[in-house]
Amino acid sequence: MAEGSTILETPFEFDTDAALEHLRSVDKPLGKLIDRVGPFKMELKRTPSTFGALAEAIVYQQLTGKAAATIFGRVCALFPASPDGPTPALVVGATDAQLRGAGLSQSKLASMRDLATRTLAGEIPPLEELRGMDDDAIVERLTRVRGIGRWTVEMLLMFRLGRPDVWPVDDYGIKKGFAFTFKKAELPTRDDLHRRGARWKPFRSVASWYLWRAAELAPASK
Repeated sequence: MAEGSTILETPFEFDTDAALEHLRSVDKPLGKLIDRVGPFKMELKRTPSTFGALAEAIVYQQLTGKAAATIFGRVCALFPASPDGPTPALVVGATDAQLRGAGLSQSKLASMRDLATRTLAGEIPPLEELRGMDDDAIVERLTRVRGIGRWTVEMLLMFRLGRPDVWPVDDYGIKKGFAFTFKKAELPTRDDLHRRGARWKPFRSVASWYLWRAAELAPASK
């Protein structure tokens, strides 16, 4: 099946009940958080292609959700004949003026073009291939694209591919939720997160989702 015609609707490939049981058994404070928040309700996001997921991620970087959605909608509107949004060939064929006019910054325009060029060159694995790769291999391959860092790929692993053991230690929400859950006066270091997170394997994605909920429960910083 062609890259542009694949829709990701993959359910979680792990037992979420078993994940919650494991997390409760290995970490009492985390178990209390799970009980407070309630059922695991993380949802996977549909995407037509690896390119589509990363193109959207580029647009959303460093913007509020509403502003990013508006700009991404304008980018998609440039290509009304493409129901799944921009494709690599369409982006390569578009002018800088068109893409900048839709709201892309110069930096994001350069990232989008690099992504499109690499996809057309066969450097970006299609979804079917990604599903057969391990997490580290996906991170290594996709972070070659200009403007795509580890965090962006980690979000793809979690929310597009449904991987169970992603641990985004550089995410501010994770740090804030961790400090709240474990009653820390300061935000944790990466080493703190790696040490505590080791006991949560192989379900650190589930723990991450609950820590994001903890960040929402935490009082605002003064």
